[in-house]
Amino acid sequence: MNPWKGVKGLSRDLWIIYAATLINRSGTMVLPFLTLYLTTQLHEDAATAGLMITIYGAGALITAPVMGKLSDKIGSVTIMKLSLLFSGIILMFYPLIKDFAVLLSATLLWAIINEAFRPAVMSLISHIAPTGKRRIAFAMNRLIINLGMSIGPVAAGFLAQINFAIIFYVDAVTAILASAFLTFFPVHYKINKEDIEKSVEHQHFHKGIVLKDFRFIFFLLAVTPATMVIFQHIGVYPLYLVKDLHFQTSTFGMLTAVNTILIIFVEVPLNTAMIDWSEKKSMALGAILIGLGFGLTAFVSEAIPLIITIIIWTFGEMITFPTSSTFAAEISPPNRRGEYMGYYQMTFSLALTLGPWLGTLVYDNFGGRQVWLIAFIVSVISSAALLMIPAKKAAVKITAATE
Repeated sequence: MNPWKGVKGLSRDLWIIYAATLINRSGTMVLPFLTLYLTTQLHEDAATAGLMITIYGAGALITAPVMGKLSDKIGSVTIMKLSLLFSGIILMFYPLIKDFAVLLSATLLWAIINEAFRPAVMSLISHIAPTGKRRIAFAMNRLIINLGMSIGPVAAGFLAQINFAIIFYVDAVTAILASAFLTFFPVHYKINKEDIEKSVEHQHFHKGIVLKDFRFIFFLLAVTPATMVIFQHIGVYPLYLVKDLHFQTSTFGMLTAVNTILIIFVEVPLNTAMIDWSEKKSMALGAILIGLGFGLTAFVSEAIPLIITIIIWTFGEMITFPTSSTFAAEISPPNRRGEYMGYYQMTFSLALTLGPWLGTLVYDNFGGRQVWLIAFIVSVISSAALLMIPAKKAAVKITAATE
């Protein structure tokens, strides 16, 4: 059986989105190295560096539902192009800022603009990919993201040893180039007929606010803890490897590449093989693997054992997130998918806001091993909650109070 057969039939518009994403992600350098930049170049402590990630996450949290809903009104492609262009402009000036208060403000603004891209692209993929192809389409999008991420952070590890400011300029240029690509190669899509009919048929169920959709909100709360654990790879993980285990920044970049290379070669075939698995069970298994991988980090200190732990939590990531994206898309009303995907994206923003901050707080006060043991416990809780997502009740209206 061809493990890549699921990719066959993905539309031209999806490949344009993937190409723009690859251009942008190939230059993604700043966020993975932000805590190291703040601690080694601006001489802030780990908790302060974690706070900066929290500020970035707060900006992402603000922008996700707003831009998701705006995508339904003015179009996802417009949001994507503007996000890429202006985030690139901000990054050009970022390394010139030395005042911490100004840096906080710049980080918040950058996050609001940069993270507008995510709910827009997820909404667009949800609309373009037909129901049977969504899980593969989301897995392919993550493959493209990580293909770029296998280049960006690795290169950044070496560039940072020359001059940290270089990584800001490279990140900025690739974002602007991606925006230009979407302008010269426009995406022309129509919501598929099945979704239009479903939207018209069920639109009277969905006139209220998203917060009244109990099943959707339960799902968001269940998946968030595992996502918080994953984001330790940009919070505590680089600090632990460089400061506790005494690896070079270039080694950290190369270890990060293990995660991205696995995703490139394994995620699409893995999700193709699991296409008939229950979504709840798939997500629960993924959360357990995430916790196990990070939990075992507490007991290893050499490169090879670390690579094994990365492989374990990467398999968890590869199972959990394409499935959760598909689940979010398929339980959302088609005529409000941008809004729903915006709220789904909020789980990542919330995890980014709280995860690295809490992780660095524990790291500063109790040490790195305790972070990884707590990460395991949190992932187990997430796994159990994912299994408990309520079954769909077709006859129940989520907006009864509005009728």
